[in-house]
Amino acid sequence: MPKDADTDLPLLEIAETWLTAFNAALASGDTEAAAALFMKDGHWRDVLAFDWRIATVSGPEAIAQKLAATLATAKPSDFHLGDEHVGPRAVMRAGSDAIEVIFDFSTAVGTGSGVLRLREDPDADNAWRAWTLSTTLQALNGFPERTSAERAGGDAFSREWGGENWQDFRDRQRAYEDRDPAVLVVGGGQAGLGVAARLTHLGVDTLIIDKHERIGDNWRKRYHSLTLHNEVYVNHMPYMPFPPTWPVYIPKDMLANWFECYVEALELNYWTGTEMTSADYDADKNAWVVTLKKSDGSERIVRPRHVIMATGASGIPIMPDLPGLKDFKGEVMHSGAYEIGHKWAGKKAMVIGTGNSAHDVAQDLHACGVETTMIQRASSHIVSLKEAQRVYLLYAEGPSIDDCDLLATSFPFPVLKVAYKRATAMSKEIDKPLLDRLEARGFRTNDGVDDCGFQMSYLQRGGGYYFDVGCSELIANGEIDIVNYADIDSFCDKGARLRDGTVLEADLIVMATGYKMQQETVRQFMGDEIADRVGPVWGFDDGGELRNMWCRTPQPGLWFTAGSLAQCRIYSRFLALQIKALEEGLITPDT
Repeated sequence: MPKDADTDLPLLEIAETWLTAFNAALASGDTEAAAALFMKDGHWRDVLAFDWRIATVSGPEAIAQKLAATLATAKPSDFHLGDEHVGPRAVMRAGSDAIEVIFDFSTAVGTGSGVLRLREDPDADNAWRAWTLSTTLQALNGFPERTSAERAGGDAFSREWGGENWQDFRDRQRAYEDRDPAVLVVGGGQAGLGVAARLTHLGVDTLIIDKHERIGDNWRKRYHSLTLHNEVYVNHMPYMPFPPTWPVYIPKDMLANWFECYVEALELNYWTGTEMTSADYDADKNAWVVTLKKSDGSERIVRPRHVIMATGASGIPIMPDLPGLKDFKGEVMHSGAYEIGHKWAGKKAMVIGTGNSAHDVAQDLHACGVETTMIQRASSHIVSLKEAQRVYLLYAEGPSIDDCDLLATSFPFPVLKVAYKRATAMSKEIDKPLLDRLEARGFRTNDGVDDCGFQMSYLQRGGGYYFDVGCSELIANGEIDIVNYADIDSFCDKGARLRDGTVLEADLIVMATGYKMQQETVRQFMGDEIADRVGPVWGFDDGGELRNMWCRTPQPGLWFTAGSLAQCRIYSRFLALQIKALEEGLITPDT
């Protein structure tokens, strides 16, 4: 097996030999021969390239079945090493040595790229077989992105003296006085901006709406001390990477201001101070009837063919009806409304919850001179900020960000779980001194969903973890108190009455109790029938893919996007390609 230090393995020859054999098998329609190039525990993750879906199949038999079902229409060909990618490398992934290969290929409708990982197969005389294969559609034939070269001479405004200039054209495009958008994006954070940028520059008329009065307020109005908890090189947005001068951890206001620049630079149509109040689908016309309400009270009905919900993996704040809380005489707020703690200096506060937001709010309150107690309802996964970056290490390995995005997309669910478990175990060992001190204080910790750390907790639950930027040390030192929710009998006018009769007094209670998932946002604005038809959004389905994310849903014309900046950057391409393909008739809703 290859090791990182190997220099004598013929990596290029091994990669090209496999790709040549795969090409030959596909060209001849021999799906059994193609599947025989995989290990018994091999996996193939396909992202739109073969059947316009995002799905993983495992084992040669299942791989052969999918190939047999898709070859005739997909017409995949010309799997080859591309000049623009990093060359084959000996790597370790999920604890296994492999040769990692990035390649390009073609299909009947476009071009794609993918990642192949080869291992020596002990069941085949140590022949090099595919352990994992990913195939992702990257572009559509005949419909290039509207970059400068493609736009030359193709702008819709006049260049004649006295005619409409660029600003006139942009003002008219944004106003939508004479047309409806093809796509309505609900939510103007990174999810909405990323997919709108992709669609706009594929030539799909797209409007973003957001309830806030200023672009970026969805970050700008969050708590005062907030910075991103993953590093800048992972977080770039489509077409427009952050400047190399930026800090490693981006402050919220810096990101918010960037959003304003991004909208202008990418020529995105964006209505601030605008909310969707209702949406119904007209199946006869294959279009939505959406009522929009602006901050001045005026309404506008638009009829887009597609609605993209980009309101976050979780949108509506959860405010549990805790026993006795209605009797509390102090102030109660959700963590989403919290900004800074100076108002309560010298007073007492309780924070309900122990996720990221709860810790950040508690740390801010403490820094503002507030006597702070955290109320723990369930155990939480704690990982130091430095160790949390372990799962993003491939972005520091040297390949371009485009190659890194291909690599990040390429891991099938079973391999991803192994990788996360290993990373979590390593981080836990390094963080053990702090975790032991937290446990000694009565803070309950866990290793994340399925012992896979924060990543799987985020992907499954949307939370339940904390990247320690100092609050854990405050808890371990006793500077911030911790109380188990099970020790509370009920809340009362002065705070919380414990089961031993003691009253834990507070002037403020911050409910860091999370958010409802996007299905409930749909229910609020589109009704029970559509919400129930769509089903759960986020969390993994039986095939190891996030449910209803970045793909066609059971409700025609309804799409979802959410997640970190990296997720939104990567998957915005795939969502936009599907909508463009539908708009151009390359696929139909039931394909």
